[in-house]
Amino acid sequence: MAYPLEKYRNIGIAAHIDAGKTTITERILFYTGISYKIGEVHEGEAVMDWMEQEQERGITITSAATTCFWKDYQVNIIDTPGHIDFTIEVERSLRVLDGVVAVFSGVEGVQPQSETVWRQANRYKVPRIIFVNKLDRIGADYLRVVKDINKRLHANALPMQLQVGLSENFNGVIDLLTRKMATFGGDMGEKVEWQDVPAEYVDQVEEMRNYVVEVACDFNEVLADKFLNEEEISIDEVKSALRKGVIGLKITPVFCGSAFKNKGVQLMLDAVIDYLPSPLDVPPVEGILVDTDEKITIHPDPKAAFHALVFKIMTDPFVGML
Repeated sequence: MAYPLEKYRNIGIAAHIDAGKTTITERILFYTGISYKIGEVHEGEAVMDWMEQEQERGITITSAATTCFWKDYQVNIIDTPGHIDFTIEVERSLRVLDGVVAVFSGVEGVQPQSETVWRQANRYKVPRIIFVNKLDRIGADYLRVVKDINKRLHANALPMQLQVGLSENFNGVIDLLTRKMATFGGDMGEKVEWQDVPAEYVDQVEEMRNYVVEVACDFNEVLADKFLNEEEISIDEVKSALRKGVIGLKITPVFCGSAFKNKGVQLMLDAVIDYLPSPLDVPPVEGILVDTDEKITIHPDPKAAFHALVFKIMTDPFVGML
């Protein structure tokens, strides 16, 4: 089935080593029906870590691409290495991506390779959302990590969710816009169930939600007028305004969960659809015709002549050496 361009998302998943990038990708493949079984990195069974060295070491060495489908959208994903020795793979990937999910550990927060990846994404002006992972770990603190991201990366990180429970008691995620708490049932967290916000979180949720709406008003004058006049603002209006801010590199929405414990990944996928750009939202690319050295501007148009940028080559034992 062919999708219109606005239904595509070309994204990368990037982070410091061991923040959980590949674990997240494996959950995405499972929840979108691409794989029937979750491959675990520590068992050497991750689909995206196909090289023998990757399986032995439990790390990503070379970027790997895959495609999945979520809510009538086609999502093309590049899982990138987190080790600094392979950072050139991240650089190549960012050159062709429309958006990035930046993953941070809920325990360690911003780490050296996190900063490197963030600078690389800034250089290529790639819009981002953030996923704070590993909230089931002892010492994990979601809001502390958000503050750390803002302080060290100047990311204008905007929390869109709130964790429920700390460390081993982490059992759900509150969506600020809907004022509902999501829990994840089933053997692999595949059943997302919604319920009311626990009473002890209500005041904090309202305060954080009001701030999200205020930020959204910065990107839509109609919303700002509604806010000042205390008129009702719909969730779709808030999302649309925030998406404009994300694509304009003004804000970075933050989501949370624990990929290994199968919590929060589906909501992060929803955020990829809601906030990251389609190919139509990306600025035109300038190129040079080889024969004439003429500069041309390439717009995202499926009816135009085919253009491509090769960002990766690989050998195939069944095809031969390149």
